[in-house]
Amino acid sequence: MYLLRKLAFYLAAFWAAVTLNFLIPRLLPGNPVDILIGKLAQQGPVAPGTRDSLEMLLGSDTSESLWSQYVSYLSGLAKGDFGTSVTYFPAPVTDVIGQAIPWTLLLVGISTLLAFLLGVGLGAFAGWKRGTWVDSIIPATALLQSVPYFWLALVLVYFFAVNLGWFPLSGGYDVNSVRPGWSWEFIESAISYGTLPAITIVVSSIGGWLLGMRNMMVSTLSDDYVVTAEAKGLHPVRVMITYAARNAALPSVAGFAISLGFVVAGSIVTEQVFSYPGIGNAMLLAVSNNDYALMQGLFLVITIAVLVSNLLVDLFYGLIDPRTRTRN
Repeated sequence: MYLLRKLAFYLAAFWAAVTLNFLIPRLLPGNPVDILIGKLAQQGPVAPGTRDSLEMLLGSDTSESLWSQYVSYLSGLAKGDFGTSVTYFPAPVTDVIGQAIPWTLLLVGISTLLAFLLGVGLGAFAGWKRGTWVDSIIPATALLQSVPYFWLALVLVYFFAVNLGWFPLSGGYDVNSVRPGWSWEFIESAISYGTLPAITIVVSSIGGWLLGMRNMMVSTLSDDYVVTAEAKGLHPVRVMITYAARNAALPSVAGFAISLGFVVAGSIVTEQVFSYPGIGNAMLLAVSNNDYALMQGLFLVITIAVLVSNLLVDLFYGLIDPRTRTRN
């Protein structure tokens, strides 16, 4: 019953997100067909029937009713057809997303996971050692959370890329000497180009996880079951991990679900600073060019990622905290 309730809720949320994803771009000012015709006009005269052809191609036929457009939109989604991108015309939106999403998943996904694990682990240890020198460094690490992404990224680029030359300045890989593929040369190049953006994301986000876990750990250590475990003479490591950290990590796990879902969205500012070919960079270009089809596709992929990650973490949350499954 618990699983059915969760599935019903997320299915309803998915339908609402799909409907809003259809309506919002159509309520915004501007028309992608006008933008594309403007680009074509720069190259020469545009034929009279071009507008009708582009409206059919981009799914922007204003002669159809809103309901007919909605049905066509759902039919296209069921077939995996998100339309044609204006920014990367004539590439389909699915191709654009398919090329960008692996870069973001690897960069932002790994960086977010590392920041979470390091932050929660160090926060649990700092909370356990409250009042010591370990606990005194928490304010310094928490200060990193308030540092803007773009400022930290620019500082790291200046010192480690421009002055020291340890890392490449921008891009996802060396386009001059390496071809994309499952070769060690490409993987090594991608790691080299992705290290500095990953450090930016980890350093900027680890402070929040660390501070939140430390505070929850301090609060949990005063609970009766932890005091009882210590009074029984259990090993301190067992008390810290099994009794204190397991329960103190519950709010962090819930927060990690949200951040994990937005991994697909990427870090727009960081990707822009490093010219990284991920979802964030594609989204910024889509917004700049009023590319509604690409925006819809990106927003839908992000929505699905957020809903799926929250569902999985909700189920995992029920395993580590059985009290959540015993609602009346």
